[in-house]
Amino acid sequence: MILNLVFKTCSRRKMKIDPPKYEIKGPYVNIWGKPRIGEGTTIGAYVEIGDKVIIGRNCKIEAKAFIPPGVEIGNNVFIGPGVIFTNDKYPKAGDEWKVSITVVEDNAAIGAGSVILPGLTIGKNTLVGSGSVVTKSVDPDSVVIGNPARYYDMSQNRN
Repeated sequence: MILNLVFKTCSRRKMKIDPPKYEIKGPYVNIWGKPRIGEGTTIGAYVEIGDKVIIGRNCKIEAKAFIPPGVEIGNNVFIGPGVIFTNDKYPKAGDEWKVSITVVEDNAAIGAGSVILPGLTIGKNTLVGSGSVVTKSVDPDSVVIGNPARYYDMSQNRN
């Protein structure tokens, strides 16, 4: 369903607010605060997107992904089902915490069930295999798999 046009009443005039140009494809999506979500992006069911998150154009965010504040996602990025981003290297209950910025560059794909630790950059055109735990930044045009995620040479797999 595409969200409907919203009208907000101001003291002097009615102000037209443009509808979001992204599409929500399921129930119980929690978008809180003021994230920026690009045109043509689709968001699956049960996804949570935090305040000040940046998501580029034409991305696909699958069901049950968790994207907290501090995550910046480029254009044409695929986020598989159940992908978890974290945003604090040393979380503590009740104490102050510091958001670490995590960047996913254009055309990257992150497989289902992967965990992305905070403060990393996932390079352009990178593929993160399903179930991987990414603990270090990943170079552009790479494939990483496993726990912890390690570089995988695709040239070895030519069947």
